[in-house]
Amino acid sequence: MPVTESNAQLPATINHKPATRQRLWPLWILAALAFLAAVALGLWSWQQWHNTLAMQQALNNLKQETAQLDRLYSDTGNQRSQRLQALEDKLADQRELIATQQRQIDHNARELLEAGNRTRTDWLLAEAEYLLRIANQRLLIEKDIRGALAALESADEVLNESDDIGVYPVRQQLAREILTLKSLTDVDRTGLYLTLEAAIENIQQLTDNALASDRMESTLAQSRDDNADTEATGLSNWWEEAWNNTRSTLSQVVVVRRLDEPVKPLLSPEQSAYARLNLQLMLEEAELAVLQGHQELYSRSLTKASQAIDTWYDSTNPKIIALSETLKEMAEQNIDPELPDISRSLQLLKARLAGRLNSDGEEPDDNRGDDA
Repeated sequence: MPVTESNAQLPATINHKPATRQRLWPLWILAALAFLAAVALGLWSWQQWHNTLAMQQALNNLKQETAQLDRLYSDTGNQRSQRLQALEDKLADQRELIATQQRQIDHNARELLEAGNRTRTDWLLAEAEYLLRIANQRLLIEKDIRGALAALESADEVLNESDDIGVYPVRQQLAREILTLKSLTDVDRTGLYLTLEAAIENIQQLTDNALASDRMESTLAQSRDDNADTEATGLSNWWEEAWNNTRSTLSQVVVVRRLDEPVKPLLSPEQSAYARLNLQLMLEEAELAVLQGHQELYSRSLTKASQAIDTWYDSTNPKIIALSETLKEMAEQNIDPELPDISRSLQLLKARLAGRLNSDGEEPDDNRGDDA
């Protein structure tokens, strides 16, 4: 009993366990992740910096191209102003010509009113003279072969109605001049001008799909598809199928182009706009040549336009085909034919009118037969 009480008073025994060592591998993992994140951030920043430099370079190039287009449009505006000024000058000349014709008509009307004692033959001869004047003006100034021919034929009909036998030489010369005009090919200037206007509208509607580069890419893609279809239908064994699949894959990766054929250059959108504007200017120059009757300028403008179309545009495009054929047909037109001289009949009629006036007013009656 005493022993038990002494044991109860002793302190409790303490178990001494070794202290556990702290684990450091999570810190190493976090450090590695932080290092990788820093490297990724640096690479991303470097890539963004290079992208920014590329964008700045592209922006500078775009500014330069915009400046070039601005200069081009400015030059084009100056050329259009000069052409408009030339057209205005021509219109002023036409107005002056119309005013001169109106004064001549007024003068003839006054002469007709003052000549109340003239016979019907005198009136018919005066009308024929007026028609011959109109025919000469139509041919020499306006280069209107059809209008001049109609005026000569009308004058011949008027002379046929007169009972003056002295107009025989006039009608004889008229027959020669009418036959000469009939042998000429009339120039439909209005039709040529309207056709050129339609061609300009067609050029303005052309899109980048009509460029030669699209034709090249579509041709290559179509050839690859045709080769793939042909190879797929001709396969019989699995090893042939694997070999042809390999060839098809390589044909899509590696493109072989022939160097002995001319390759048309690729056009950027800005260059495509420049090509359309250049074609439009060439056709406007041809329009001006049609109005002026300038054959050399007309042929040169259409030839340059056809060469530009063959160089920059797809020759298989339906719009390009129609436009090329139209320009080639128009280039064969002669807008400045050599015009004959039809003033001889007018001179003979003037001489006849002077003879009738002299014989009626001054010369005796026995000289009328000589005048005739």
